[in-house]
Amino acid sequence: MARNLSLLITAVLFLWSCGQRPSENLEVDLEDVQAGELQISSETMNDIIQNIASPIEVAALINSLNIPFSMSYLANPENLSTSTTSFEMAYSLGALSADLGYLNMYEKTGSAVNYLSSINKLADALQIGQFFDFNTIKRLATSGSNLDSLMFISVNSFNNMDDYLRETGRSNLSALMITGVWMEGLYLATQVATQNSNEELKSMIGEQKLILNDLLLILNNYRNDEVIQKYIDDFNAVKEAYDEVKITYEVGEPRTIEKDGMLMVVQSETSHVTMSDETLQKIIDVTKEVRNRHMNI
Repeated sequence: MARNLSLLITAVLFLWSCGQRPSENLEVDLEDVQAGELQISSETMNDIIQNIASPIEVAALINSLNIPFSMSYLANPENLSTSTTSFEMAYSLGALSADLGYLNMYEKTGSAVNYLSSINKLADALQIGQFFDFNTIKRLATSGSNLDSLMFISVNSFNNMDDYLRETGRSNLSALMITGVWMEGLYLATQVATQNSNEELKSMIGEQKLILNDLLLILNNYRNDEVIQKYIDDFNAVKEAYDEVKITYEVGEPRTIEKDGMLMVVQSETSHVTMSDETLQKIIDVTKEVRNRHMNI
């Protein structure tokens, strides 16, 4: 299934769309978020991000199946704790962005504003709110128009944020944000799967086995931190549920594409997921448990 970095980044950056607001009681001690003993390279992080199924992609698939919108799949931003660690805030920031992707796909702009407001507090508390044009992104996101401009602004904002987190020794927060995006997207897909049997949706869920391995590779870089170790333990439990999922690949016909004014030949391939209903149910159950634990709901 095709992956799209731009769509992921757009989903992540939808959340910083509400005008500048005070972060109220959300505070961060920057000394508690310094990165681990090794640094993840930008190239490695970008490779992994490109392979993450974006919440927009998940929501688009759900929408294409004519599955009705339901707020029951989403976290309640009103439950956002005002007394939490920077690790939890970074994770929640990513997770709520996935919910925003779902809201946007169904054009629920009224509900989206509540999410934007809550996550804007997280961005300010993490001291990255200065990298976003809040008013412009809010206008574009809530109007549902000019998505190309929204994507352009979002990508630049994300890059600036990521650079700043790395420069200030907080690449672990960037990793947790991406982890939150992925888990919330998986939770959304699995919750829909409990009520709608669909092979394409089941296949998307199965493919996340590969992405989970990449996420654990990143998180293990910070395993000496006891807080992140808790995330690692929980995500290893999800990994165990995926043990029986089998993924094979079929090589397709080569095709030509144009890039930078030149024709290039690329090799296509199709993935095939084999997963029993029992394994799917295990994934659904552990995903719900882990997601709810870290969203404090």
